[in-house]
Amino acid sequence: METAVENAMKTVMETQCPFCSVQCKMTITETIEKGQSTYHVEPKQNAASEGRLCIKGLNAYQHALTGERITEPLMKKNGRFVPVSWEEAYKKIAEQFTALQHQFGRDVIGVYGGGSLTNETSYTLGKFARVALQTKYIDYNGRFCMSAAATAGNQAFGVDRGLTNPLSEVRKSDCLILAGTNIAECQPTLMPYFRDAKENGAFMIVIDPRSTSTAEMADLHLKVKPGTDAALANGLLKVIVDGGFIDEAFLAARTTGFQEVKEHIDSHKLEDIAAFTGVPQADIEEAGRKFGQAASGMILTARGVEQQTDGAMAVRNFINLLLVTGKIGKPGSGYGAVTGQANGQGGREHGQKADQLPGYRSIENDEHRAYIAKVWGVEPDSLPGKGVSAYEMMEKIHAQEIRALFLMGSNPIVSNPNANFVEEGLRKLDFLVVADMLFSETAQLADLILPAAAYLENTGTLTNVEGRVLLREAARPAPGSAKQDWEILSDIATLMGKGVYFSYKNAEAIFEELRLASKGGIADYYGITYDRLRKEEGIYWPCPSLEHSGEKRLFETSFPKPDGRAVMVPVPNEFPKERAGGEYPLTLTTGRVLGHYLTGVQTHKSPTLEARQFESFVEIHPKTARRLKIEDDALVKVQSRRGEVIVRSKLAATIREDTIFMPMHWDGIQNVNKLTSEALDPSCKMPGFKVCAAKVTPVLAAR
Repeated sequence: METAVENAMKTVMETQCPFCSVQCKMTITETIEKGQSTYHVEPKQNAASEGRLCIKGLNAYQHALTGERITEPLMKKNGRFVPVSWEEAYKKIAEQFTALQHQFGRDVIGVYGGGSLTNETSYTLGKFARVALQTKYIDYNGRFCMSAAATAGNQAFGVDRGLTNPLSEVRKSDCLILAGTNIAECQPTLMPYFRDAKENGAFMIVIDPRSTSTAEMADLHLKVKPGTDAALANGLLKVIVDGGFIDEAFLAARTTGFQEVKEHIDSHKLEDIAAFTGVPQADIEEAGRKFGQAASGMILTARGVEQQTDGAMAVRNFINLLLVTGKIGKPGSGYGAVTGQANGQGGREHGQKADQLPGYRSIENDEHRAYIAKVWGVEPDSLPGKGVSAYEMMEKIHAQEIRALFLMGSNPIVSNPNANFVEEGLRKLDFLVVADMLFSETAQLADLILPAAAYLENTGTLTNVEGRVLLREAARPAPGSAKQDWEILSDIATLMGKGVYFSYKNAEAIFEELRLASKGGIADYYGITYDRLRKEEGIYWPCPSLEHSGEKRLFETSFPKPDGRAVMVPVPNEFPKERAGGEYPLTLTTGRVLGHYLTGVQTHKSPTLEARQFESFVEIHPKTARRLKIEDDALVKVQSRRGEVIVRSKLAATIREDTIFMPMHWDGIQNVNKLTSEALDPSCKMPGFKVCAAKVTPVLAAR
């Protein structure tokens, strides 16, 4: 006799996590019995995560399969969203875009993407902006993720790739510096690499104003004042230079600028740097000595260092540490920017950024423009020039220089700094189109919402934290009439009279064009194909030919600079553009928690993840709380010069007394970006999320 289990219907879905940059692989099995579905998730072996999944990955199916998905186009009529056909939706877009461009010029339309979009979508979105709409205004939320590290890597090395050596080499490193990165909560499946490194004898240094789960693993925790990381790196450099721990042969043969850096370092006193950063001088000396004496070493940075108004230069100074000691291009030695978003790496390589064309080419380079124009079959002069960064687009919207916005896979009303200002601007738009799978806070302001496929339903490549390109194939059909991102873009381009340039049949056809467009560029994908990815799991770029295995470790013999040398520069000790004091005596810094992702649009739709942490909080030191008459788990008001939020207090002796911390995953009255400053890094336009002058007061008087 057949059992109930034998009668149940099973569907097996092979996919990978849509969240962080590790891109863990998994198998999801759906069992339908008596009309009810249950799901079982198992990790799948792969090189990066080695068959691990974190709590977010285990529950990622929940938001994709929620009943709250957008499954048909929705148009706002008389203040309410009503279902419309794709034909009506497309007609509305074509009419609005055409009329606005006729009245105000081509640049009146902005295009805003996301770092979780596939390489194929990122590529098509950039082409859509520049060929179909011919607007210069395109950027994406990855600007807030890795722009500082990208700028630093390009300036110092001549190339920007997440890790310059494979993750596996973490285990071989003798000394690890984790600066502004909380891997235990942001990329937890990578933690075994660091545990193994410590077991192998590595000395681990963590730089963070908070004692996080990552910092608890450290041999030495440098509890730096937010915004002073560049100065701390100067302190470490001084210890290394004064102690004679430099690699003179490497400096002479493979770098420029050391003498200027040395003269700059010689002008500083270590005790002054200790006072400036709030890190004891003895700890700076120990950290510098350990890194300088180690035979190999790696430095990993993340948003704690990068999301500052001197973020690019701060990263440059950590790169100086690697170059002065010769710890680059060798086993167990290298630099890594720990990417936050699923495709934060690939998303900035193929045209979503204001200044970039596919293959990490520059839109301001005539030769690069001519090459891409030839691939696309257009005249170079028809391609618009450089636009502005993501937040600067919000300023253009507020000033009504941009009057229509096409938004795909992002939620700027929550993710941008100075969020009240951003919301005011978006409400001024003549026409807002949002392509998404869920009702984000930004989608609620839209004139038109287009239903997009979720990660389980679309095929495409993503480039992980190492620079390894991975193929994620569709595991199920999209619900309702939801479409692939590239289909939506191609359909609109056709109605705008540019369909000949977007005649794709599937995602693989887009990747084949991307391969050619990237050929010879810094991010060269030409040797990568879907067939190879299916057989080899993942391939590092650059990969210039089908015979090439992909370059796992960069810079073994030279750097991709005209003279083959990496560039060192002196980095000043600068205070953040906004400093605590007076009415706002505390420094607010922001970050993530384990159970949520970005603005929470997806993870808040997961019952399991939402149950773990359903509201935001402000972390504050008990001594500071006592002084401010704030009790634990009490409602408090956090204010800055830009706005205020109300959250619960969380007393923690693990944070600096002059610093408070809030996570970034909540909207509305809990949205920390209502407080953060609009001040930008001058070179990469990264907002200074990590340093904001604030004050905290109890909502109700303490008993």
